[in-house]
Amino acid sequence: MALKIGRGAAAPPFLVMDVIAAANARAAILPPGAFPDGQGIIRMEVGQPGTGAPRGAAETVVAALEAGAPMGYTEAFGLRSLRERIAAHYAERYGAAVPPERIAVTVGASGAFPLAFLAAFDPGDAVAMAAPYYPPYVNILTALGMQPQILPCDASTRWQPTLAMLEALDPRPAGLILASPCNPAGTMLPAAEFAAIARWCEAEGVRLISDEIYHGLTYGTVEERSAAALSGSAVVVNSFSKYFSMTGWRIGWLVLPEDLVRPVECLAQNLFINAPHVAQVAAEAAFACRPELEANLARYRRNRDALLAGLPAAGLDRLSPADGAFYLWADIGHLTNDSPEFCRRLLAEAGIAATPGVDFDADRGSRFLRLSYCGPEAAMAAAPARIAAFLRRGG
Repeated sequence: MALKIGRGAAAPPFLVMDVIAAANARAAILPPGAFPDGQGIIRMEVGQPGTGAPRGAAETVVAALEAGAPMGYTEAFGLRSLRERIAAHYAERYGAAVPPERIAVTVGASGAFPLAFLAAFDPGDAVAMAAPYYPPYVNILTALGMQPQILPCDASTRWQPTLAMLEALDPRPAGLILASPCNPAGTMLPAAEFAAIARWCEAEGVRLISDEIYHGLTYGTVEERSAAALSGSAVVVNSFSKYFSMTGWRIGWLVLPEDLVRPVECLAQNLFINAPHVAQVAAEAAFACRPELEANLARYRRNRDALLAGLPAAGLDRLSPADGAFYLWADIGHLTNDSPEFCRRLLAEAGIAATPGVDFDADRGSRFLRLSYCGPEAAMAAAPARIAAFLRRGG
């Protein structure tokens, strides 16, 4: 007799992970000097800082391990000292008074989303989000039996939802996911629009889930706002992966409204017990590493400026505004309607790894790709010329 397989097992792949594997395989067989620019495979597929954890964070962990710190279980919501430091961060950066009791340290943002979704929504509930979107939003919601409600956005709305879109929804969704800056487009909601949407959610009984994992990685074109300073009912998701350059440490946090604190705590106790103790030690120390982290941001800014200057001349001239994060969303509809094949050839022929847009928009993504610019400056500087040559050859 055939055994049952749960519907959650039907989650589609996160294609960027397949691109990473293909780029690794291509790099392993690439002969020295394969490209005249002296660069190997140019990695523009993955949203991972090219730098590791800040030095002060790593040194703190080494010292703790050498001192024999046992690194056992913490409370489900994490070390009290880390939660207090995160609370201080909200006061310093946003002027928001967030008590440590409302902060939950999580196994990255990826571990935060299931906790938030399970606590806030029921199977069958609709949760709205802009398209293009971060794929795990849809795939986690679907695996949990919830219904993603897609709001198709475009360049005219800067790839962000508008208040008019939300007001047109009937019936109202149970929730709304906002990301500012967003992945994959790197755009941000202007402060007034962000605040208006937060107010609308509160008035209409729509739970706002604000994905703020790219906070800190902004370039001055749009003011950075946190839902923690705008709404008492919103859930904020953040992470040490991006600005703090600690992707593999798997450490993030939630800012919770009062009514979800105990539900999320119970879920965390059962699903994860606690985030890795050693990563919590590193995360707390990372707050003292601002000069190093700001130097990383300065490099991303230089990469961003180089690509915004070079890519249009190379033939990619339909780019999203790069307000924050480290991504460009490129419309390649004038070149192809098959972004997976375009990305396959771009890697095989030009040695550039990029992510096809179908990862982020199932309906329209075949004419888009995402480019990440958090890699080494020399590689990012070489990318436009390689792309130009690729397109001249008929790419």
